[in-house]
Amino acid sequence: MSNALPFQTAKQLAAAIRKKKIGCVELLDLYLKRIETHNSALNAIIAMDVEGARKRAKAADKAVKAGKKLGPLHGVPMTLKESYDIAGYPTTWGNPAFKDKKVEKNSLATQRLLDAGVTLFGKTNVPLNLADWQSYNEVYGVTRNPWDLSRTPGGSSGGSGAALAAGLTGLEAGSDIGASIRNPAHYCGVFGHKPTWGVVSPRGHALNGNVAQADISVCGPLARGAADLEIAMDVMAGPDDIDGRGWKLALPRSKKKKLRDFKVAVVLSDPNCEVDQSVQGCIQQLADFLGKNKVKVSDKARPAIDTAEQNDVYIRLLRAATSGRMTDEVWTQAARDAAAMPDSDMSYFAQMQRGNSLSHRTWLQLNEKRHRMRIAWDAFFKDYDLVLCPVAVTAAFPHDHKDPRHERLIVVNNKQVPVVDQIFWAGYSCVTYLPASAAPIGQSSDGLPIGVQIVGPQYGDYDCIQFAKLLEQEYRSFVPPAAYP
Repeated sequence: MSNALPFQTAKQLAAAIRKKKIGCVELLDLYLKRIETHNSALNAIIAMDVEGARKRAKAADKAVKAGKKLGPLHGVPMTLKESYDIAGYPTTWGNPAFKDKKVEKNSLATQRLLDAGVTLFGKTNVPLNLADWQSYNEVYGVTRNPWDLSRTPGGSSGGSGAALAAGLTGLEAGSDIGASIRNPAHYCGVFGHKPTWGVVSPRGHALNGNVAQADISVCGPLARGAADLEIAMDVMAGPDDIDGRGWKLALPRSKKKKLRDFKVAVVLSDPNCEVDQSVQGCIQQLADFLGKNKVKVSDKARPAIDTAEQNDVYIRLLRAATSGRMTDEVWTQAARDAAAMPDSDMSYFAQMQRGNSLSHRTWLQLNEKRHRMRIAWDAFFKDYDLVLCPVAVTAAFPHDHKDPRHERLIVVNNKQVPVVDQIFWAGYSCVTYLPASAAPIGQSSDGLPIGVQIVGPQYGDYDCIQFAKLLEQEYRSFVPPAAYP
């Protein structure tokens, strides 16, 4: 990668610090200057502790000068998604009720990244309750896409994707229950990795001090380079202190050195969720490139799964997983709605309200279906290493804050469809616990980034990332948006 310094990868920035080509304070100041210049239009970074960051950077410079052993991310300026606890900052999830309540302890991921040497200096924006593919809330306002300010950067890790793409931070971490890492990576033209469920402890990534791990939801990195995903996963992954008494994480490292070592299936669209031709075209071009480079590619291979059933299971389990955030009044209305709708109504609203008010007995039945699908996916991955598929149905769409969300529309192949339909591709991998990386592979005709979702077998995180690394080297790497020199 030959990009200018602010757009270098975290790996490159850490190497420059170790080689004393740039100081930690100097690098931090470079990003702070860019934030001063560009962030007012983007509103990606919404809280900062500059004094605390400068103290860390000065200490980091002293460690370099003293010849001390340095962590893998030593001196790299970093921001974190607003939903992570950072001591001294409020954690609001966009909810005004928490805007003045500062937390006292770092999340586990925050602390591990600090221990790896990052210069943590701020937080990036999210939607209310992390529940949108846009990033806006009453506390911090609207975040915009650096490729086109009239469009969303994605969500819920939208501030993360925007800050990386505009060169305002060196590394980011987000969370993902509904493509909230993958979607902003796709919309902003950066890399992201949604880990296998349970691999990265979510301790301290919760609202109002909650500690139970949510179903489906994961924490993971976003970056301008695929190698950064691997480094960040090495740092972030692993059990918390309690679970660590009984198990240790041993994710298998990828043994594949070349693209041709992979056998992949390619999915361009699905009868249950049509994908815009702009996205399909970029994935097809990638498939053609892979085929010409002796990668074993199939456009027919699929796991033995009914994708309509998979989507049904996903939506209801997803909404069940987030229903704990609802007030009693909202939950009661969801139960009334669900009871009033016929079983034949498979609209997103109907499925959402069924999930929001799910009985435990029904949850158990859906969970059984989920695990049968999980076994079917595992059988599929005996024959194929990865699946390449869309992250979302379109490139970044225009801001639309209409409420309720399920009534918003986007244009797919010249037709208006509900924006919530594209949640199909969010659940394609995560309802069955599978890891998935997002990597930039092209642009739409109007210059917006388009990414691909790289899905691997459970615990095959490093194969997903390795494939993204090879694509970065041989096909397409991060490209900065023109408006942010």
